[in-house]
Amino acid sequence: MLALLRSFSWRELRHHPWRNAAAVVAVMLGVALAFSVQLTNASALDEFASAVRSVNGQPDLELRAAQGGFDEQLFARIATHPQVKLASPVLETQVQLLAGTTQRVPLRVLGVDSLVLPEIAPALMPQAAEGVDRLALFSPGQVFLNAAARSAAGTDARDVRIQAGTQTHSLAVAGSVAAGGGALAVMDIGAAQDLFGRIGQLSRIDIRLQPGVDRAAFARSLDQSAGWPSGLRLVEPGDAAQRVSNLSRAYRVNLTVLALVALFTGAFLVFSVLSLGVAKRAQQFALLGVLGLTPRQRLQLILLESGVLGLAGSLAGIALGTALASLALRLLSGDLGGGYFPGVAPSLHWSHGAALLYAALGLAAALVGGLWPARAAQAMPEASTLKGLGATGTAPGTALTRWMGLALMVAGALLALAPPIFGVPIAAYLAVGLLLVGGITTLPVLIGALYDRLARAASRSVLPMLAVERARRMRGNAAVAVSGVVAALSLAVALTVMVASFRESVSRWLDAVLPAQLYARTAGSGNSAAGALDSASFEPDFVQAVAQVPGVKSVGTLRTRALLLDSSRPALTLISRSFDNGDPARSLPLVGEAVAVPPGDIGIYVSEAVVDLYGAKPGQTFEPLTRAFAAEGTTAPRFFVAGVWRDYVRQFGAITMDSRDFERLTGERGVSDISLQLAPGTQEGEVQTAIRALAQQRLGSGELVEFASVGAIRANSLRIFDRSFAVTYWLQAVAIAIGLFGIAASFSAQVLARRKEFGLLAHLGFTRGQILRVVAGEGMAWTAIGALAGLSLGLGVALILVHVVNPQSFHWTMDLMIPWLRLSLLCAAVLVAGTLTAWLAGRAAAGRDAVMAVKEDW
Repeated sequence: MLALLRSFSWRELRHHPWRNAAAVVAVMLGVALAFSVQLTNASALDEFASAVRSVNGQPDLELRAAQGGFDEQLFARIATHPQVKLASPVLETQVQLLAGTTQRVPLRVLGVDSLVLPEIAPALMPQAAEGVDRLALFSPGQVFLNAAARSAAGTDARDVRIQAGTQTHSLAVAGSVAAGGGALAVMDIGAAQDLFGRIGQLSRIDIRLQPGVDRAAFARSLDQSAGWPSGLRLVEPGDAAQRVSNLSRAYRVNLTVLALVALFTGAFLVFSVLSLGVAKRAQQFALLGVLGLTPRQRLQLILLESGVLGLAGSLAGIALGTALASLALRLLSGDLGGGYFPGVAPSLHWSHGAALLYAALGLAAALVGGLWPARAAQAMPEASTLKGLGATGTAPGTALTRWMGLALMVAGALLALAPPIFGVPIAAYLAVGLLLVGGITTLPVLIGALYDRLARAASRSVLPMLAVERARRMRGNAAVAVSGVVAALSLAVALTVMVASFRESVSRWLDAVLPAQLYARTAGSGNSAAGALDSASFEPDFVQAVAQVPGVKSVGTLRTRALLLDSSRPALTLISRSFDNGDPARSLPLVGEAVAVPPGDIGIYVSEAVVDLYGAKPGQTFEPLTRAFAAEGTTAPRFFVAGVWRDYVRQFGAITMDSRDFERLTGERGVSDISLQLAPGTQEGEVQTAIRALAQQRLGSGELVEFASVGAIRANSLRIFDRSFAVTYWLQAVAIAIGLFGIAASFSAQVLARRKEFGLLAHLGFTRGQILRVVAGEGMAWTAIGALAGLSLGLGVALILVHVVNPQSFHWTMDLMIPWLRLSLLCAAVLVAGTLTAWLAGRAAAGRDAVMAVKEDW
């Protein structure tokens, strides 16, 4: 068999390099995109976990508050506990490093106790610079920077300026720390408390237990001990990396499935190329059969050819995927647009196991694509094929086929109702696959149902009759020819509808969450790591002064705070905001109607992610938030879920409450964002100038406040959205091109087998142009079926993507929006391209060779 592969098959590959190269490239792209996604995310996750370990050290447990910080008096209780060997207090703050005149870099500042660091977090141990007193680590105003922070500040910088809220500070650089990850500064915990106005506050306590102490039992004993605050959480040190891994899993899977679209269509291209190759070599295969090559050996030979194409594509794909992953890590820092690894600059971690897996996927796709042509070669009738008659195509439109296709589509619909598995919509993706396969299986039935009715109308003219009759009578061949177009077009339609629905939903959401004309916040606060900053930059007197600025009709306020309700999940966002006229429905994009809040309860409005992840349903009390705000000696507040709102920013979940309730619970009145409704006819520039002058007077610098108009925020958000989904348009174009190539290959193969038929038509008086019009008519008839089936299946797949995949993956919903004009143009383009492709493929059939072919049997 290998000898035949080297002699017989190699000649075909060598004589048609571009056609076979197209199949190799299709497989290569599918493997490369999927493998690059895997490598990029695995490398970023490894680097993130390494950074977390270096910063957090190796404690047995971490004690954190559910929201904000906690009283440092608790440290003495932990440090003197008989089961605790070592306790390390930490104060964590997110600030802006002022590098140069305009650049602001997010900087994480850790206040630590250097006396216990060597045993629990050696990577954070300050190393004094040359010429600096070793006791500088206990001095106020001294910081020690890691490599990322030194790079941002300048390698030889002796001091740095930081911005914390609306305050700026100058600190001396006394040395370095070995911790990796994003920009980090370490200083004495007492100095940090004084500097940031957090006297008596801690962010966490790292705990090293005595040998033999069970962590779970220790945690339970603390929770049950008298006077233990209910708003504290004991978490495992590795939970942060695991939470990010779990959360980014759905994002990774979605990217991988999107990348495998190219591999899916690549299988159809392998099918088309090998179908054409088998048709062109049909008489050679028949002669080999007469000489002793068995049908089974013919099957094996074609599968070997497909394996060669798949192996070449897979190896090239692994190499290209490695290069793409390296480029993505350099340009995108491993995020791929997801935002899961802030401050991480990972290096490439190559995986032999992943390479073998994705290479095997590419090889399997090629083998699946070559299976049908291989079976066609196996079933080839040798005698009639030697005469050039070819095989008589039968239409697989039997009752069994019809019911099997229907059963597959019903199974797909049922799978779409299944819940996610480990947070990933695996059942939904299987439903999409079954829907596509079932729909393609029933193509012969659709062809018969449509063209059996059109045959009578087409019989009035000879050329349309010939085109329709062949499509009707050779429906099996037609189904094979257009299957690639159906698969490609259905995926293109589904992605088009999904992206259009998402964009329209985001546009409406922006209209709801951005009711004001102008927004103000502290400069650079938008660059802070998500969830790391409890920003309360503006005090109430400054907000009141802004409200008195000429041209300002009214102001609204907002404050965000990280809220850890479950140590196994990332922190969600607690939002304290003022509601327009006290009506949340005018300030939030609510899903459904708001529920009246019972007297004595505090109304909260949760995002859809909180409903999915924490079971917070409208009309019920939300106990996890009650425990987070419970304080010793006071009555625990009752939080009532009054409504659910749509949030496309905070995938981890968000809870919104009235700012007056937040102030009453915490006593904190500072805010991070100010929205400004302007009086009619007021110029935004005049208001900005007046507020900057006010900031100069009250805050010390007008540059501490930055502004954004609603139009700029909206335009920038939609621009980011369009850039994020630009790859889907490229994948659609690749899929459609591969599908059209499949039609061209199928028509070329059938044209070669029908030379005598076209020659007979020429002898009967048909001109070359008429024969080409018959072939083009057949292409139009077949492609029309493909466009109709692709549109229908695509809409079905779009329903699954919009209503199942997105909610299960990202915990948000969207409104279905079908862009009929764009879909009509897409189907029309496919119809025109398919007709033109068939016409080009049939040009060789109408030449002198076709006329002379009639003589071959005599």
